[in-house]
Amino acid sequence: MKIILQNVTVLSPGSKHHMKVKDILIDDQEIQKVADAGTLSEKCDQLISGPNLFVSSGWMDLHANFREPGNEITEGLMNGCKAAANGGFTNVVLMPSTKPVIDNRPSIEFVINKTKETPINVIPSGTLSLNMNGTDLSEMYDMFQAGAKVFTDDKQSIKDAGLLIRSLQYSTNFGGRIFVFAEDKTISNNNQVNEGISATSSGLKGQPNLAEEVMINRDLFIAEYCHSPLHFSTISTEGSVKLIREAKAKGMKVTCDVSVMHLSFNDSMIEEFDSNFKIKPPLRSERDRIAMLEGLKDGTIDCITSDHEPEPLENKIKEFELASFGVSTIDTAFSAARKATENYLSLPELVAKFTIHPRCILGLKNSLIEEGQIADLTIFEGNSKWLVKESEIISKSKNNPFIGKELLGKVRGIYNKGIFQISKSENR
Repeated sequence: MKIILQNVTVLSPGSKHHMKVKDILIDDQEIQKVADAGTLSEKCDQLISGPNLFVSSGWMDLHANFREPGNEITEGLMNGCKAAANGGFTNVVLMPSTKPVIDNRPSIEFVINKTKETPINVIPSGTLSLNMNGTDLSEMYDMFQAGAKVFTDDKQSIKDAGLLIRSLQYSTNFGGRIFVFAEDKTISNNNQVNEGISATSSGLKGQPNLAEEVMINRDLFIAEYCHSPLHFSTISTEGSVKLIREAKAKGMKVTCDVSVMHLSFNDSMIEEFDSNFKIKPPLRSERDRIAMLEGLKDGTIDCITSDHEPEPLENKIKEFELASFGVSTIDTAFSAARKATENYLSLPELVAKFTIHPRCILGLKNSLIEEGQIADLTIFEGNSKWLVKESEIISKSKNNPFIGKELLGKVRGIYNKGIFQISKSENR
């Protein structure tokens, strides 16, 4: 399939075409020509053009759940890939907290084989502990050989410090990446919202920022002791940003990400008891939200993730305390991040949080937009405003808190593995 992108601004740091307006010819999975704008006139199967059009390396999401195996009715691998493409992602790291959990080679191979014909590079992560029991190491090297790059117990924090030490020391030998979620449950007491004024006024029990920060502090000590890289998933507090900023200043190999929800909302959203704002970690104060934005701006926070956790409707339309954690966000993650960071990050800086930085964390080579390179691309309008409609959400779970809200930046489509997939919002 021969495609021409016409009059597009290239966002590809390291490429000689970066920040230039070009015409691009793509055919047979390859970028065949990059020419001056308006000069490509060859016959093609698809012409993509329009005002305010940008192209970058395909976006990567470091934290998403597709619920298969075990709960395909909620999402499933194939539908999850369609939703990811709709949101502009060509690369997705899947969490292993399925039923059963992904803690062995056959499970990794199942995910890779089932999704290989889609335009998404699905990177399944394996559990850090066997069966996510928090006690014994999983078969990490075996899973790594099968295609896993990340090992994590998702949003189950590693209570056993010795287990974290062993996982870091072991994974360093073969290049596996350890992702951790910071929560000291002896402090949080499994309370479901942030400790603060909104929790008090709503009568809900809150968990303090300390529950996250104590665990981050401990894990940083362990990472320094092991001389190993460590990645913190979905941080949420001002104190966490400060601790990680200080660790980076010391030269430690520590990275972190923040979810688009924690950039977009604060804990006042729980006052209406809307379970679409019940997430883990909980939405924090406005001061914490601003700290996340400042952390992105100064480079403390490396990436932005969708933290896509789809849930069936029946698990969300319950009393707040009984409803499940999680929201469906992968369809709208970039546009929500663009809106939230508008006054903090330039468009090239924001795109880097979805392209260069996540690839660097995984030890992957950054793909450049140049002739002869394999085409792994996201095409989008950088500054277009649009109102999100439920009909534009491809995820099976429609518990997306951005429905009905105006966002900034609209995905036009992706191209990867020789497949061009147009965004549903573009096809309305």
